[in-house]
Order: sequence, then structure tokens, then C-alpha cells
Amino acid sequence: MARASPPTTGSSTRPMAISSARRIAFEVLRRVEAEGAYASDVLHAELGGSIKPEDAALATELTLGVLRWRALLDFLLERQLKKSVARLDLPVATALRMGLYQLRFLERIPARAAVHESVELVKRARKASAAPLVNAVLRRLASDAKAPIEKLLPSGATLAERLAILHSHPAWMVERWLARTGESQTIALLEANNRTPRLSCALHDPARREEIFASLQTTGLHAEPGRLLNAAFAVSGGSPTRTAAFRAGHISIQDEASQSIPLLLDVQRADRVLDLCAAPGGKTPPLARAAGKQGLVIAADRHAHRLRAMRQQFTRLGLEGAHLVELDATKPLPFRTQFNRILVDAPCSGTGTLARHPEIRWRLQPAQLPEFHALQTSLLEAALESLAPGGRLVYSTCSLEPEENETVVAAALDRNHAIRRLNKTEAARSIAPHLVPGLEAASFFDRSAQFRTIPGEYHTDGFFATMLEKK
Repeated sequence: MARASPPTTGSSTRPMAISSARRIAFEVLRRVEAEGAYASDVLHAELGGSIKPEDAALATELTLGVLRWRALLDFLLERQLKKSVARLDLPVATALRMGLYQLRFLERIPARAAVHESVELVKRARKASAAPLVNAVLRRLASDAKAPIEKLLPSGATLAERLAILHSHPAWMVERWLARTGESQTIALLEANNRTPRLSCALHDPARREEIFASLQTTGLHAEPGRLLNAAFAVSGGSPTRTAAFRAGHISIQDEASQSIPLLLDVQRADRVLDLCAAPGGKTPPLARAAGKQGLVIAADRHAHRLRAMRQQFTRLGLEGAHLVELDATKPLPFRTQFNRILVDAPCSGTGTLARHPEIRWRLQPAQLPEFHALQTSLLEAALESLAPGGRLVYSTCSLEPEENETVVAAALDRNHAIRRLNKTEAARSIAPHLVPGLEAASFFDRSAQFRTIPGEYHTDGFFATMLEKK
């Protein structure tokens, strides 16, 4: 990890020791903001090797906590600064946010440690001139760090503006959800987005469940059954990527709702299967296993580097039989054969994953939703051209927005009368065998037989899927 050299302007500005957890979190937050990186990706790279589990846990908590609560942190900081946090140099803004997050949300960290190390982070980043400002602002905030936010809200704020501050989301996003689902459901969604998501895994060989769980426990991990799928489980107490079970390809990290999507295709032996937007590759393995050696499975993506990462993943899993193809799926597909199973897990805004990827809420803009709609519509229409008669296509996103979901499907159905949507009974039949006992498959489908998971209901990401068939 590249770090700035310490300043040498005198003992008063010489940086003192900073915990590795705070150094890592500071660097990750810098890269998320300055480079457009995703926090989960950078954390995964930074937390390998010799990092102690407790330091990895704190670095993750600081990084994702600051990203989730950025709007609230900035609101409180700006009351002291009397100017926008956005006008500060990025290292200064990051140190202030990290310090205030610790003061307000982390009970076990002494206020003096939160303030002191935030000051030292600024010095380390060659912004020693801002150290007195960081020190003064955080010391003032430390005195009333737990004060109720409701008493500080502007008197003329609308409901959306109040919720946007209290739950740290963009006001435009809150306004959309209020208009669509009402206040109580919107608050439930906002609260779910600010909770740490379950670390869910896919179990690739359910027959070895007890053996795999026992091996995880020897590394200090605690495993518990999935909330949706009988081949899923959740872990706590560490990282599954450091275990022998992960290295051997027996498990993968994947949200349960994401695991559900390929099951909707109901792939059979010898099927011809196309995973059109396959990267990062989590949904292809169950398709390939279901199709077997007699089947044809093609996993496509437009980016060569993502295909290389998928190939490494498939090697870890011992997966054979999936052919990787680089292509632009918005254009006519280059296949002579037609497929009887196609998955279009389309690129999307990701508003169903804001708990797992909180930086998305600050990057996404309303004007991007029509752009996603146009892209998704072109992907779906291209895929439908390659669907064999009697074949099934699943269109899915991890978005909650109608522009990316219902209206995309509606546009495709309007233009192609040879396509029908499966009814609720047909749709539920595909996933029913995979659900944990006691769950009713039909409950995951709305009146239009559209599959949905809502963040907070089953501790999963928010996914949408529709199952289409060519007549």
C-alpha cells in the first residue's frame, strides 16, 4: 500500500504511531473517493497476509461505517466547520469523518485515541497545517458526540431531507422511495442499508456440510444456516477466504439472494446455457454443475480482465466445462446455436446492495437510471434473439428501481410477442426445492410473478428477477 512519507518540518509535526487498522481504513477511504474504487475490493487486497484479525475487523468497521454514515457525519462536522466538508482537502475530510465516526458509533474506543490518531493521520498525509483544525473540531464534537440528531435538524426540513440526514442517504433517493413505498417501508429500508450485512456463503457440496462446518470452526469461525437456501450458510468471527475450505473450492462468499438467481433458470442435464453478463462469476458455477458434462455453458463478459479473474475463480472451484467469451452483449450475439437457458444478470445501479457497498449511494445520480434502462433493454433484447423456442430466460438485477426492472421487462415484452412471462406457480416451482424448510416459494414473487428480495426481510441484498419463455 503506497503511503505518504512523514513530514520533516519539526518535532511538532512529526507523526506519531498510528494503528494499522486506522492506516488501512484511511487509505481505503482515500482510494474509494479519489479513484472510484470499491471498498470491498480494496479491503480484500489490504487485509491479506499478516494483518491481525482484530485489526482487519476494525479497519473494515471504520471503512464501511464512515461510508454508510457519511452524510450524517458531514452534517455534524459542518456545524462546527461553518463550511462544506467537500471544500476540505480529501485527507483532512477523511480524518475528520473517521474521528467522528469513532466518537459517535464505537463505544470501546476512547475519545482521546479517536482524536489523537485522526490528527496523526493528517500529519502523515502531509497536511500538518490542518492538524490543529482536526484536533479542535473533534475535541468539540467529543463533548456531545451522543447528542440526539433530531434536535439539530433544520426546522424547515422536509420529511425526505430529515430522513436523509438521520439515516445518511441522498435526499433524492429517499424521495423516490417515499413516493413509491411510503414512510414506514422507506425507514425500514434505510435502517437495513445501515446494518452490517450477513457474511453469507454458498456450500458447493451440501453432502459434506458437517465436515466443512467442522473445519471452519477449527479456524475460529462460527457458521449458521442460511435464511433462504438450504445450501447457504453465514459465518462470523473472521474471513472465510483464509480457510482451507475456501482454498479447496468447497465454499464461496455470496449473498443468498444472489445465490437464488441462477436457481430460477432450472437448468437440466445437457442444457445449452448462456450466462450473458457473467462477471464476477458467482452465478455461473451452479449453472455449469446443473448442465453437466453433456451440456454447453458459455459465460460472457465484455472486459478481458474480468474474464481472467473468473478463470482463476473457476480453477479454485475445480469447475470445468464453462467456456469464457469476451463480447459486447449490446450488439447482436455471435452464436450460431440458440440456448434453452439464458441468464441476463444485468449491470445496474446496485441500490439493492447499499449495505454491502455503501459508496454506491454517494456515487449514483438520478440521471444514470435512464442510462441503465437503455443498456439493460438492449442486453435483454439481444439475449432474447438467442433464446431457443421453449427456452427460458431470467432477467435480474440487484436494483430496487422500476426503471431497471419492471419497465425493462415491459419494453421487451411489448416489442417481442413471441415471449411470455412465466406465471407465479411456474416461477415458484423452480426455486421451491432449494428453500429452507418453512419458506413458501410463492411469497418471493409478486402478482406479476416477479421475484424480489428486500433488504432487511431475510438479511439479504435486494434482488429482482423475471422469468421469460419463448413460445
